[in-house]
Amino acid sequence: MSYQGHLHKMHVVLDSPVVYKLELSESVCMNDFIGQNIRLEYLQAIECIHCGRKIKKSFNQGFCYPCFISLAQCDLCIVSPEKCHYHLGTCREPEWGLSNCMKPHIIYLSNTSGVKVGITRESQIPTRWIDQGAVQALPILRVSKRYHSGLVETAFKQYLNDRTNWRTMLKNEVEELDLLQVFEECWAKVEPGLDDEIRNDIEIIASGSAVVSLLYPSLNYPQKVTSFNFDKNPVVEGKLDAIKGQYLILDTGVINIRKFAGYLVNLQLV
Repeated sequence: MSYQGHLHKMHVVLDSPVVYKLELSESVCMNDFIGQNIRLEYLQAIECIHCGRKIKKSFNQGFCYPCFISLAQCDLCIVSPEKCHYHLGTCREPEWGLSNCMKPHIIYLSNTSGVKVGITRESQIPTRWIDQGAVQALPILRVSKRYHSGLVETAFKQYLNDRTNWRTMLKNEVEELDLLQVFEECWAKVEPGLDDEIRNDIEIIASGSAVVSLLYPSLNYPQKVTSFNFDKNPVVEGKLDAIKGQYLILDTGVINIRKFAGYLVNLQLV
């Protein structure tokens, strides 16, 4: 069997385990390949995942340079939501900002390589947690817009990490945590420092029953993590041991599918 097409981040469905699909010449359920030898070859062509332009180099995980500097979804405030400037009237694409940033956002705790705080649009739950490789997640607060979620996340970052150690995540060296207890301890410190506008916009939604546990398709996890890079070696080959986050975990190394969005590849069983 052989499939060809431009990579996009894998489509995910919350199940036990999570279901992963690659959209190539047809929709490919990658769970079916666990335990089998696969070969993924980069065919030396890239197209922008937004406009379809043929490019030699991608930016921000799949965009051409013109899209990278003009699209709101590529602006700095997407990575740093506390820098959202929609309310200042300087959004690159006001209509996009209205439909994506001026919508309810969730502040959450997740257990990826340890506990971390993060934010996402309400509509992106649980996709956001899966893409990060979380084994547990807990929505804790709801606010009306992205800017407020960024300010609250920044307040939590005084006490919690906001990044994942991706190597630890891929090794699956993660212990179960009491996320509700972590929230309650941190919230007692964070809440008094928030201004009235933010505090009045917050809805507390954390509860023990809201904790989500996530299981990923796997046979084995690596003891040592070695990354593949299509820009250095166009061929990735090995037995597919697991899938976690947006990574294919082979017995020969790992590859971040999202990093190479827009790359034309051929996938086959070998």
